[in-house]
Amino acid sequence: MKMITRRQFAKRMAGAAAAVAAFGGVQAEAVQKKKAGANERLGVALIGSGGRGRSLLDDFMRTGQVDIVAIADVDDEMLEKGLNKVESVQGKRPTGYRDFRKILDRKDVDAVIVATPDHWHALPTIYACQAGKDVYVEKPLAKTIQEGRAMVNAARRYNRIVQVGTQQRSAEHFRKAVEYVQSGKLGKIRMVRAWAYLDWKGGLGNPPDGTPPATVDYDFWLGPAPKRPFNPARFHFTFRWFWDYSGGLMTDWGAHMVDIAMWAMGEDPLGAMAIGGKYGYPDDIMETPDTQQSIIEFPSFSLLWEHMIGCGIGPWQREHGVEFHGVNGILVVDRGGWEVYAETDKIDRPDRIYKMMPVPRQSGSSDYSYTHVQNFVDAVKSRQKPVADVEIGHKSVIACHLANIAVRLRRYVRWDPIKEEVVGDPEAQRLVIAEYRKPWELPKI
Repeated sequence: MKMITRRQFAKRMAGAAAAVAAFGGVQAEAVQKKKAGANERLGVALIGSGGRGRSLLDDFMRTGQVDIVAIADVDDEMLEKGLNKVESVQGKRPTGYRDFRKILDRKDVDAVIVATPDHWHALPTIYACQAGKDVYVEKPLAKTIQEGRAMVNAARRYNRIVQVGTQQRSAEHFRKAVEYVQSGKLGKIRMVRAWAYLDWKGGLGNPPDGTPPATVDYDFWLGPAPKRPFNPARFHFTFRWFWDYSGGLMTDWGAHMVDIAMWAMGEDPLGAMAIGGKYGYPDDIMETPDTQQSIIEFPSFSLLWEHMIGCGIGPWQREHGVEFHGVNGILVVDRGGWEVYAETDKIDRPDRIYKMMPVPRQSGSSDYSYTHVQNFVDAVKSRQKPVADVEIGHKSVIACHLANIAVRLRRYVRWDPIKEEVVGDPEAQRLVIAEYRKPWELPKI
């Protein structure tokens, strides 16, 4: 081994340091985060301090590995609730903003939580990736398929960790149910059913347009959505029943249930058809169907989605769930647990009874919203993909978007999963695209 002088060694080390600096930008930041190890506390900011956002604050602070340094919300009342919550736990009040973009300029923010209405998921996520921040974004990933693809591209281009808030991916009992489906014990599965029969109040009535609260920057709340007069029914929680901002229960809970089906089956959709409408609340101001049945086509099976608002009992006497129907048996899973039923022996298939024994009810997991957040924090530090990586969330909600396009146009919509575009239907393809109100634009990535 050739000996070197102290001066030569120092010179080489200086050169190595310069090379690391030249590596630059987001990549260098990722390297430094990885070197910092598991004990480094992360600076986290919340964008959207509504009910779900504040619940996520609880989960993030419970990890004991983050400092909530900033919160942004266009509603001063929601902002104040978030700031007070964090101060009561951390003993230090975060900085509050109306404009989330000011958060992204801060050097002490490592990651952001995006818990805004659906029409505001894409831009904060993309901007955060461009600013070198990792992102935990609530489901459904995006309001349109085009937005979802742009979010995936941003995460990849800027080497960011982006976790989607489909927390069932971190629930042990859902994982075990998926593993059972994939074991082959159910035999050939040619039909999957998923549903959400939610006994939520669907009747919004027809309140008149009015003046937005003085505490709200309503134009910023609308953001890229079309300019509309303020209406209390289109605001906060019930925004999800209007096409300008969301996709109704099909994307809201479909993002959870359809995701489990696709996790287990491992295929991308080829198209969808759907029927539905405002049958429970026909005179209501809401736009999205309160009742909907969708059939989503996959290469080797069909997926039947059902939802109703204002009714709480669906298939298998469950409010929500996913059913995998194989030739040997049926697995049913929901947030409470899972079980397997054997098929009958009416067509002389004794193997169904003697080789396919039923599995009694297996209990559900607890606290998996927190586990999901912990998985994100771990991924930020390790730079490994989280369990609900952005591309997983994107592909799962494509199926839901296609069903919504089908129900709006009242016809079958054929999909090319490689090109990510509708086949032979320009009108349907327009609903894939995000049309933004100026001056907002979806970055081309």
